[in-house]
Amino acid sequence: MANHQNTRSGNLLRLFAHLAAHRRSGATDAALGTLLAFVAGAVNAGGFIAIGKYTSHMTGILSAMADDAALGGFGFAAIGLLALACFTAGAGASAILINWGRRNVRSRQYVYPLFLEAVLLICFAAAGLLQPAAFIAVAAPLLCFVMGLQNATITKISGARVRTTHVTGMVTDIGIELGKCAYWNQGGDPRKLRVRPNLTKLVILSQMVGMFFAGGVIGAIGYGFFGYAFSVPIAALLLAMVLPVIIRSHHAII
Repeated sequence: MANHQNTRSGNLLRLFAHLAAHRRSGATDAALGTLLAFVAGAVNAGGFIAIGKYTSHMTGILSAMADDAALGGFGFAAIGLLALACFTAGAGASAILINWGRRNVRSRQYVYPLFLEAVLLICFAAAGLLQPAAFIAVAAPLLCFVMGLQNATITKISGARVRTTHVTGMVTDIGIELGKCAYWNQGGDPRKLRVRPNLTKLVILSQMVGMFFAGGVIGAIGYGFFGYAFSVPIAALLLAMVLPVIIRSHHAII
């Protein structure tokens, strides 16, 4: 029993050490997506506790912009536009970093945006603790940039199969697979293709939604108790993903 547990723990550690590697597999994509969903949930819910704004989903921000513009609240609409622009800029920064890495240091191509996300979360914590009054004005745009950075990174890594910062698409895909599970294949032309659910996809998406929720709970509690400082352990989780890749590629160069 002990040997079995040690073997399982060793496999998990090896998987964790390859989460940000440039050679991908379905298992590493699923594990990375699940962990990043946790991070997104923590930052999104925790950010709301810290600064009173949700920063991961642009649907709500764009809808609020439309309402503000219709009601004459052009100042609030401009703030929403800034958040949208920062999310877009974060996604663009991810594409730049990954493509630069792919052309120059292929083994680290996915490390750079995740490392940048960790650094920005540490800066978020430090600035919030040192200058809380002045920092509140730029906190929401910064978190929007972080969420755009992360969402684009997992999109690039997984070939657009996985996104982590908004749940709407994941819940939609879960509903589609559940519909396939409920579909009755009897009758009709037997030569036609049978409807078959993708159970692996259903499990992965369900895990990601669950982890987004769990991250939200922990983030809300953490930011509620520790404030901006709770960004540091979230950043540490990201660093734990990228440091093994940095160390391996550094040894390979030497």
